[in-house]
Formats: sequence, structure tokens, C-alpha cells
Amino acid sequence: MAVRIRMTRMGSKNRPYYRIGAFDAHEERDGRVIENLGTYDPMESNNEKQVTLKKDRVEYWLGVGAKPTESVAVVLKKFGIPCKK
Repeated sequence: MAVRIRMTRMGSKNRPYYRIGAFDAHEERDGRVIENLGTYDPMESNNEKQVTLKKDRVEYWLGVGAKPTESVAVVLKKFGIPCKK
């Protein structure tokens, strides 16, 4: 099973909020999640509160071969988690 780490859009119109999760690569964007790994709130003014992640679980999924989407890779890089392409 191919696993992707990607965002699920939550929130209301003009107020996006995202959950970051591990998904089967064949699931749709807002489909069934294998595991929730954290959140991302782009509207938050405090940079430290924008991203909350379960760092150990993200590193686990990256270690077993999960590939992050481009947008998640940017968020992980901001948080200090290196991910290979």
C-alpha cells in the first residue's frame, strides 16, 4: 500500500484550516485517513501556533516510505523535519 502524507481541508469559506494525515495514495483528498498527524492553520498570526504535529509519528511514516505532498513538505520543513524527495 502506497501512503501519502497530505492535508484535508476543514474550516469554513474564506477561513481554511487543515488536518495533516497519512492516507492511502488512492484515496481522495478528503477521504478516509489512516492516522491524523497534526494540524495547520494558515490564518494564525503566531507562527509557532500555525502548525501542530506529532513529530514522532511523522518521522515514523516517513521512515516506512510515506511521501509527503509538496505543500506538506513545505510545512514539515518549517517545523524542522527533513523529508527526502
